[in-house]
Amino acid sequence: MLNTEPKSSSDKSPAAAIQVVAGVIYGGDETPGILISQRPAHLHQGGLWEFPGGKIETGETQLQSLSRELAEELDIQVTRASPLITIEHDYGDKHVQLFFWSVTGFIGEPYGVEGQRIKWVLQQDLHNYDFPDANHRVIELLKNSK
Repeated sequence: MLNTEPKSSSDKSPAAAIQVVAGVIYGGDETPGILISQRPAHLHQGGLWEFPGGKIETGETQLQSLSRELAEELDIQVTRASPLITIEHDYGDKHVQLFFWSVTGFIGEPYGVEGQRIKWVLQQDLHNYDFPDANHRVIELLKNSK
């Protein structure tokens, strides 16, 4: 007999997390602070500030993805980076796994290649900007690591 009862929400299998890499980009002596960018209004979480990065493509390592994304978004070449923290977050409509990296060396002068606003912000001032919920743990980490 064919079961025509609708499946309950508990029967749904959770969607795989979208894997994203993001760079906490540190400026140097001439440009103190951390670089943040504003998400375009038409994207998920649009209008909020973020640490630049993007989806990890099939076959890429986290570092390869970070380097590609920062070249595409900011026109910089990463020369020194290390893993910082991994955060999983469920937005309800999306489940993301964010791999944050500290970027302490790069070549080039960053600018918003895709027209996005960018800004250098002092570490202690990050809390003054609206970020997606998934970023709050890394902001707390940075605030406490002065």
